[in-house]
Amino acid sequence: MFTLTEVASLNDIQPTYRILKPWWDVFMDYLGIVMLMVAIFAGTMQLTKDQVVCLPVLDSWEEPITIQNPPETSPPPLMNKDQPDRIVQYSEPARPRQPQPTGVKTNLDFQQYVFVNQMCYHVALPWYSKYFPYLALIHTIVLMVSSNFWFKYPKTSSKIEHFVSILGKCFESPWTTKALSETACEDSEENKQRMTGAPSLPKHVSTSSEEGSPNQSTPMLAKSSVRFSTEKPVIEVPSMTILDKKDGEQAKALFEKVRKFRAHVEDSDLIYKLYVAQTIIKTFKFILILCYTSTFVASINFDHDCVQQPDIKHLTGYTKFKCTHNMAFMLKKLLISYIALICVYGLVCIHTLFWLFRRPLKEYSFEKVREESSFSDIPDVKNDFAFLLHMVDQYDQLYSKRFGVFLSEVSENRLREISLNHEWTFEKLRQHVTRNSQDKMELHLFMLSGVPDAVFELTDLEILKLELIPEARITAKVSQMINLQELHLYHCPAKVEQTAFSFLRDHLRCLHVKFTDVAEIPTWVYLLKNLRELYLVGNLNSENNKMIGLESLRDLRHLKVLHLKSNLTKIPTNITDLAPHLLKLVVHNDGTKLLVLNSLKKMMNLADLELHNCELERIPHAIFSLSNLQELDLKSNNIRTIEEVISFQHLKRLTCLKLWHNKIITIPLSISHVKNLESLYLSHNKLESLPVPLFSLLKLRYLDLSHNSIVLIPLEIGFLQNLQHFAITGNKVEVVPKQLFKCTKLRTLCLGHNCISVLPEKIGHLVQLTHLELKGNCLDRLPPQLGQCRLLRRNCLLVEDHLFDSLPIEVKEIINQETSVTFANGI
Repeated sequence: MFTLTEVASLNDIQPTYRILKPWWDVFMDYLGIVMLMVAIFAGTMQLTKDQVVCLPVLDSWEEPITIQNPPETSPPPLMNKDQPDRIVQYSEPARPRQPQPTGVKTNLDFQQYVFVNQMCYHVALPWYSKYFPYLALIHTIVLMVSSNFWFKYPKTSSKIEHFVSILGKCFESPWTTKALSETACEDSEENKQRMTGAPSLPKHVSTSSEEGSPNQSTPMLAKSSVRFSTEKPVIEVPSMTILDKKDGEQAKALFEKVRKFRAHVEDSDLIYKLYVAQTIIKTFKFILILCYTSTFVASINFDHDCVQQPDIKHLTGYTKFKCTHNMAFMLKKLLISYIALICVYGLVCIHTLFWLFRRPLKEYSFEKVREESSFSDIPDVKNDFAFLLHMVDQYDQLYSKRFGVFLSEVSENRLREISLNHEWTFEKLRQHVTRNSQDKMELHLFMLSGVPDAVFELTDLEILKLELIPEARITAKVSQMINLQELHLYHCPAKVEQTAFSFLRDHLRCLHVKFTDVAEIPTWVYLLKNLRELYLVGNLNSENNKMIGLESLRDLRHLKVLHLKSNLTKIPTNITDLAPHLLKLVVHNDGTKLLVLNSLKKMMNLADLELHNCELERIPHAIFSLSNLQELDLKSNNIRTIEEVISFQHLKRLTCLKLWHNKIITIPLSISHVKNLESLYLSHNKLESLPVPLFSLLKLRYLDLSHNSIVLIPLEIGFLQNLQHFAITGNKVEVVPKQLFKCTKLRTLCLGHNCISVLPEKIGHLVQLTHLELKGNCLDRLPPQLGQCRLLRRNCLLVEDHLFDSLPIEVKEIINQETSVTFANGI
């Protein structure tokens, strides 16, 4: 027999699971315990006191034996001693006559009665009278196991345990209390304003890349008017303005756990199906028990007739016995009580089934919570996640309300904002402000959860860089940054309030956007009417070309510089909307071949064009239509010949031509027709010689021929009287012609890594020389005339140390003295 403790352990569920047990489950648990006690009590009574007592019944042909008293006899007469022949009579008083005993004589011994009782217990007593307690015990155990099977089944217990753990932490989290308290406080303020008739503040709206139109508004958390239910008391902590770091980290972890749990549970409905199945099993069990129990309840009687087999008669002398069952009355009362409990249990099961199929339990809406709180973005859930929340609502709806806080992105963003502002104070941000090469105040924020509010207090900031900040939000406080002119958004689809957008539209001049997909570009970017420079770096392949501007770039009427670093196959036609006012176009194509450039012809005002790494094999003919072009840069292409350079004579304003990092073998003689050329970059090509007409470009000031295979510098180089920068580093030059030093305006002369053995003494004629590179040659000494180059400094004289040491002491002192004096003046 089971003990009560052993059987009750089947119903021992952890106290934390009670939040998933609605009132009917709790009621059925208590009913199960009562039925268990009834079964155990009946079983105990049956084991200790259950027996039958039997008496034989005579057959009709047997005659009963009547037992009669013997006749009364008077005492024998006494003989007189003196008179032996006489009988002396004694008279005694008359005694009352005893009743004559009657009955049936059985002639059975005690052992025979014991045998008969045992035989009749198994023959005459109905089976239900003998096994009812055991059946009741088994049924009760099955019902108790069915009630809690979903807590024990491995594939559901892990999810339930995880859910209960998260739910408890969400309920007790300080962030939950703070979020709901702030909601209640905001609701109080709103009611107070409504009572006093004060006008409500307008809501600021966010314009982000996720919205269909920049004019669509998204309520900001700090500005939202919210209400919260008063059905459940909410503990207000008005003095708590920030969370402890530990509490903040715990809340962040809870948001992540809720997100992962939702993704794990919401895809299946196993818990719901298992709960429905166990409820159906309990209902079926109730019907089964009720049907056969109500049938056999009448068989439990006090009197029973026992007819034994004829071959037993020789042991007892009788075949029929009349028996009494001493436990019949108690068992019948217990059975009726058990049936009553089963009926109540069954009604609760039917109610449970009605609840399960009457409502869509695989869908859960937080509509009421959204209406009562500021977290209007709490999503509806489905499947097992929804079912668990429905079960929790049967325990206490406050759990779902508090749990909903951790499903809201607004709540998560608010937590991040509080933690972020607590960590990134004004003083800390000030320490990260630097000055760039242009002597501008710059701040770079990398991989933060948002933009700290203290950033907008840096009123002297000129450049703001935001990188890998997925929830960047620019608020109206940005209007304090009156000096802000340049903004960088690197993988940062920032959201902007309407007031902030108005400020950026009027003040922002330069914008850099780096993205993975073109859809990540915030739509408000295309509405910055006063924007001067736009830099777009990301994937803009042929499928997405139309998305660059479609109704977008045409509004940037003041845009002057457009920089595209992507993998284009053609110049987007939408850029032609900018043609009248675009002055500079830069395309860095990352190795993708640029095939179509016809749209360039429409950019008549274009002054600067850069086509880098576009796999161009020739100079595009569309370029020759750009009559206002001043600078052309075709760096890092596959250009082998530049015969088309003669067409540059029609570009009267072209002054800078960059053909570096290509595969050019020769320079055509027609280069002389580009009379206005002032800068020519031909470095990192495959040139072996220089044509004489090249040196007829008398306006040339910058000539870079580095890293080619040039052996000889023509004597005609002396014609370039305006030359200020000449670089021929990394070639095979052996002799430096003296005519080079007729270019007295030279300031930079790069002759390094050649085969030069002698540096002419006329180097001293270059009185304006400030930078001289000689390292990597075959020089034995340096001419002392270097001392005549008064502007040359030691740190700008790139030469081996031993060659510098070979100079006369006075020359070295002049160069070093000039350096130290300049350094001192600089300090």
